[in-house]
Amino acid sequence: MAKFIKGNELNAELEKILDTAEQQVLLISPYIKLHDRYKASLRGLLDKPEVEIVVLFGKNEEDITKSIQKEDLEFLMEFPNIQIRHEKRLHAKYYANERKALLTSMNLYDFSQNNNIEAGILMESLLKRSFPGYDDMDKNTYDYFEQVIDQAVLLFHNEPKFERKAYIGSKRYVGSEVVVDKLPKFYKRNLTKPESKPVEERKPAAYTPKTEYKAAKKPTGYCIRTGKEIPFNPKRPMCDEAYRSWSQFGNEEYPERYCHFSGEPSNGETTYSKPILYKNWKKAKEVWG
Repeated sequence: MAKFIKGNELNAELEKILDTAEQQVLLISPYIKLHDRYKASLRGLLDKPEVEIVVLFGKNEEDITKSIQKEDLEFLMEFPNIQIRHEKRLHAKYYANERKALLTSMNLYDFSQNNNIEAGILMESLLKRSFPGYDDMDKNTYDYFEQVIDQAVLLFHNEPKFERKAYIGSKRYVGSEVVVDKLPKFYKRNLTKPESKPVEERKPAAYTPKTEYKAAKKPTGYCIRTGKEIPFNPKRPMCDEAYRSWSQFGNEEYPERYCHFSGEPSNGETTYSKPILYKNWKKAKEVWG
C-alpha cells in the first residue's frame, strides 16, 4: 500500500519508522545531519542490539566530512548493531524498517526537515510479505536499495554478540565488537570509537583487596554508555563524549549499557542516577568507600 505524504507528516512518519523498528532500520541519504528529534528516536535502539541499523550516505568522495558531521558519526558509532556505508553516486533518499518505508525528496538533514518543501511516498507492510498490502512496489523498492547497500563501501561495522541460553530460541546480548573501521583516515581529528575488545574480555572486574586499591593513584571506573575506562566517579559516570550526548536531554533515569564499577554489560539496569549494578553496590562501597 502506497500513500503520498508531505510537510510535517514526513517527519512524523520517519519518527515512526525509527520508533517501531524491531528487526532493521535503513537510513539512506546523501547528506546527514541528525535533527534532535531523530536522535531521540534513535536512542531508543541503543538497548535493542537485535535491531540492525544500516546508514548509507553519499557524495563528496574526496572529502566525506562534507556529507556527514563528525558528531553524528560518533553518535552512530555508539550503536551495538550498525553498518555505516558510503556511495559516491547516491542521490536518492529512502528510510525503512521491517514494516514500512519512505521514498522521499528529503535528506536526513535538519535544515531540510525544518525549512524545505518536501514530499514522499509511504509504503507499508514492506518486509513481512504475508501482510496484506505487500505488493510489487514495496518489493521492487526494497530490493533495489538492498543492492545499492551491498555495492556501497563499508566504512564502519559494529557487530553484536549473543550468548545462547539453554532453552530454544533464547539468547542474551553480551557485548559488541568493531569488525570494520575505516573512518579515522577520513578525519583529521580522531573519532571517539566504542571499544573493540573481544566480548569475552568484558567481564566483571575481579575483586581486589581494599589495601591494593588504596595504593592506586586514580580509581578506575567505566563509562556507563560506552564501557570505556574512566576515573571512578558515581556523580559523573560517563566519558566526556557520552556526557555531551546525554546532557542534551539530561534524563537521569535513561537506561544505560554498562556498570560504572565493573564495566560489565548492565542490560539497561544502570542509569546516570544509579550507575552501579545493585549486585555490585556493596563491593563498590567496600572498595571505594
